[in-house]
Amino acid sequence: MVYVVHFPALIIVLLLAAAFLSPPFYQRFQKACGLLLVAALSLSLLMAFFLLTFVRDAGTFFYQMGNWPPPWGIEYMVDPIRAYMLIVVLIVSLWIFVYALKDLEHELRKRVVGWYYTLYALLVASMAAMTMTNDLFNLFVLMEICAIASCAIITIKEDRECLEAGFKYLILSAMGSGCFLLGVAMLYMVTGHLNFTYLQNELSLAVEVYPLSVFTAAALFIVAFGTKAALFPLHVWLPDAHASAPSPSSAMLSGLVIKIYAFTLFLVFYRVFPRSLLENLPLSEIVLWLAAFGVMFGSVYAMLQKDLKKMLAYSSISQIAFIFMGIGLDQNLALIGGLYHIAVHAVTKSMLFMSAGAIIYASGVRKISDLAGIGRALPLVMVAFTIGSASMIGIPGTGGLISKWYIALGALEIGRTIFVLVILLSSLLNAIYYMPIVINAFMSQAEFGFKVKAIPKVMQFSLLVGIILVITTGVFSRPIILLLEQSIETLF
Repeated sequence: MVYVVHFPALIIVLLLAAAFLSPPFYQRFQKACGLLLVAALSLSLLMAFFLLTFVRDAGTFFYQMGNWPPPWGIEYMVDPIRAYMLIVVLIVSLWIFVYALKDLEHELRKRVVGWYYTLYALLVASMAAMTMTNDLFNLFVLMEICAIASCAIITIKEDRECLEAGFKYLILSAMGSGCFLLGVAMLYMVTGHLNFTYLQNELSLAVEVYPLSVFTAAALFIVAFGTKAALFPLHVWLPDAHASAPSPSSAMLSGLVIKIYAFTLFLVFYRVFPRSLLENLPLSEIVLWLAAFGVMFGSVYAMLQKDLKKMLAYSSISQIAFIFMGIGLDQNLALIGGLYHIAVHAVTKSMLFMSAGAIIYASGVRKISDLAGIGRALPLVMVAFTIGSASMIGIPGTGGLISKWYIALGALEIGRTIFVLVILLSSLLNAIYYMPIVINAFMSQAEFGFKVKAIPKVMQFSLLVGIILVITTGVFSRPIILLLEQSIETLF
């Protein structure tokens, strides 16, 4: 197990090597190129499981790049919460990529598929590194890699809608990055450090001498991560980006990319800022109310959509707000619910976008009104969509119920009943716009009015895996909840 301590660096190096090798491999061995990235993601996932086992037995450890100790060198930190997030990133990205192997043949021109693999590997590498980094400036660099790769997997489709959506995303993401960099500069100005651990120690004193700088930095971080994670009202880039992108890109953006920024805000709140700052400033309260409005408005906007992928995109605005609500409530149970919702929504929304992609692949249909009777034409696809919808609503047996339950318990524990009502009302609204699609798909007397072609077995297999994952997050949630409970107790 002595080699496990090097796995944080090896995971990133392996993914970057796969990114570098994908274009030349695709030129010579088109069919084998996808297997190269599958192998890299699978090996990275195996190392992530070893890391989780190691930190549960031996405790948190730090990895110093090039043996340069902080505050001069870049440091990675691995604890159970970070290992949990790393595993979520790698499981979901591997699963989506297996689905993408066939879907990309339909979505993209052949000459750019190898470059898509490169962008995909870079995106996964940046998100994996963001879960482990313990340095603010290194986090900024990784956020920029993540943002550029995210924009590129939208615009690579090369049609007008994708280019417009990608440009809008790039502009707003750059504004978020600017806010984050300004916040980092302010904290460095008053502490002289960028390492999370050193910053937390120094900020306890700096906040008394330079309160305005520290408060402004905290506000800038909320705007930065809120923009990148599509927290209401900073969400305006998301609907077009998710709706117009290739379906695997939509699944990655909604399933993982926006989650990684919510998780990073959690790390900054609890690993950088001292507890006294969070208790004396309304930072959590600001995040909480923005999340509450996001939950409601995201659901309302989703109800008004006629395009299936755009409806799923607006639904993501509502669901990402649940994670921020867990952070904003600043209570153990709510934090457990918010962190668990990262995994639940990553799996569920990825499967919903895969289902939408399979519908488009098989029939070319995107309008919700045209889906009547499609359950008989594409039964597996619509069963997957139905189970995903049930999880979004929070029906028993799915992960959506578990995460929302813990957030609601946390709200009740501190007497914030209004947010329990927000959760209940959101579930009702989710049922209003998901259930008619399911009912019309299976129970409509009309025949599906479009010609349907066969869906590749790889895509069908991916949907079956998604069904299993969604049910697993609901029925076998206890081990993950116990891990999060122990980690949150240690955190506080």
